[in-house]
Amino acid sequence: MSRCKLIETEERKYVRRVNRVLRSHEALALKQFRIRFALIITDHASLTLWLEFAFARRVESLEIDLLDSHYRFPEKLVYASLIDFKSLRSLIFRNVHVSNGPIEFFLRNCPLLEKLIIYYSSELSNLRVCGGGSSSSLVLKHLEIVRCNGIKSIVVSAPSLTYFKAATYDRLLLENIPMLVEVDVNRTDDDVSLRVLFSALSCCSQLETLRLTLLIEEQTEVLSKLPQLRNLKTLVVTYILQGSESLARLADLISASPCLEEFVLECEWGFFRKKDSQVKDVAINRHHDHLKVVKFCGYRGGHIRDLEFIEYILENCLVLDKLIIEPSASKNNTIEMEQTARTNAKHQLESRVPPHVELVIL
Repeated sequence: MSRCKLIETEERKYVRRVNRVLRSHEALALKQFRIRFALIITDHASLTLWLEFAFARRVESLEIDLLDSHYRFPEKLVYASLIDFKSLRSLIFRNVHVSNGPIEFFLRNCPLLEKLIIYYSSELSNLRVCGGGSSSSLVLKHLEIVRCNGIKSIVVSAPSLTYFKAATYDRLLLENIPMLVEVDVNRTDDDVSLRVLFSALSCCSQLETLRLTLLIEEQTEVLSKLPQLRNLKTLVVTYILQGSESLARLADLISASPCLEEFVLECEWGFFRKKDSQVKDVAINRHHDHLKVVKFCGYRGGHIRDLEFIEYILENCLVLDKLIIEPSASKNNTIEMEQTARTNAKHQLESRVPPHVELVIL
């Protein structure tokens, strides 16, 4: 049997199995309805029937997780039905193409909705995550909008929001988010983008954790002084593209969080360019009075920048307790490359790290 025929056979089996279960279900209400299938489902009519089944039973938690679907969420379910959505507390769509309209409908008409997660939807464009007549009516606590490649802007006004994650967008506007505790976002590594982001987050007095993935396009200058995140405790910076990143830029990001206790730098194998002399860092002397734990994922030791970053941390983090090194933390590395990086780390760092700092090489 060919692979395509095998997939079709497994899909039919799965659809029949789900239909059989739904026919035997007699309860009038559902706590949770979850569809997860590791193959492509082409039977879109059945998917729609499953959604109708769940909504008709006042489902509280709905999750549709498909592999690589072309399924579009049928807007008739929200606009041309008498279904009561007031019981919905959690809504998760992965590889379900849903447009702005239905999402904003759920936000307006589901007074108990606390979690909204959307991955890989090409239908979203300019999304507004706000309440009905007033954003104060929105009880949303957890929001993720990730890999929705058509999205241009996201506007968020959610007074109860505590966790926010967003990736692949052009414009982000955050307002009225006083309870925000953790943020995970992608940004271009340039002065304007980072200043706009930090300006919005500086108003979040409860913010403790920021995960920042920087998209490197070309060599960038030293950042101007960023608005401060005064209560931030953990900062994770990830570089996902190769570039001529500067030590000064990392120092600027750390300095914008005066109460920072943990800093994690994650980079791919090709993060630091071989021609280190092309990027010149000015001498930096910025004491970080609360930074206790630093983790460097992707340390290679074969480039000057690796060691420069560690020396900067040792010189400027006055209360540093632990330094964690994860050599060449990239899925593209070979075992030999990781072993070489680990050997470099031991050779270069064991003599440099003072006794009161615990050095952990993973």
